[in-house]
Amino acid sequence: MIKEKENTEPITDAGKKTPIIEIKDLHKTFGKNNHVLKGVNFTVNKGEDLVILGRSGSGKSVTIKCIVGLITPDKGEINVFDENVLELKKKELNEMRVRIGFLFQSGALYDSMSVRENLAFTLRKHKRDLSADEIEREVMEALDNVGLTDAIDKMPSELSGGMRKRIGLARTLILKPEIILYDEPTTGLDTITSREISELILDIKHKQKTTAIIITHDMACAKLTADRIIVLKEGTIQAEGTYEELEKSEDEWVRSFFE
Repeated sequence: MIKEKENTEPITDAGKKTPIIEIKDLHKTFGKNNHVLKGVNFTVNKGEDLVILGRSGSGKSVTIKCIVGLITPDKGEINVFDENVLELKKKELNEMRVRIGFLFQSGALYDSMSVRENLAFTLRKHKRDLSADEIEREVMEALDNVGLTDAIDKMPSELSGGMRKRIGLARTLILKPEIILYDEPTTGLDTITSREISELILDIKHKQKTTAIIITHDMACAKLTADRIIVLKEGTIQAEGTYEELEKSEDEWVRSFFE
């Protein structure tokens, strides 16, 4: 049985938390008038699971895509592993991306490949020195981590929505990332499957010692996984705190997420 969430944030000798992601004054505009990010600032500490809440169009997905260099902001600073992402050359950025797992909403599996082939393809792309036997062991380990070793020879079309999410997560985990960015991990899933995915996120944190940013509209997922929550409103941070703190916020708009 999975353990309930506990405070596992590493502390330095000086008694301070260790930042692994730092976002400073992030701005992004699409077109002339669509100001999606308007000066976003936050830090994610090593070993922390940070949940980002916000209405559609508030800048949640844009923020995490900026972190991995999929979108270039107009202004601001993004420091990951003590490096400014915006100053990295292509080779350096690709090396950093291997250390950061990104779970897309759809799971983003290749429909023409079996589960085994989907996972092996990722390994061959990033770890070309592995033998066929080593790749097979890594694939089985990743599937075991998400409880789906029996699905290894299935095609994506044979999988349920929850299974596709798990396989997508296995493909993310196979490179053993230090940071995982989850984009709506429970969207489109029933209540029971959503909880299973949320518990899996928590289990991965404890087993793999990962740091994560989780974008979600699912408040049950947020409650189970979040060490801390930030709430975006029209491109700026409206509130920050634990689930329990924000649930009792004096701001009626913030409190509405928890009702």
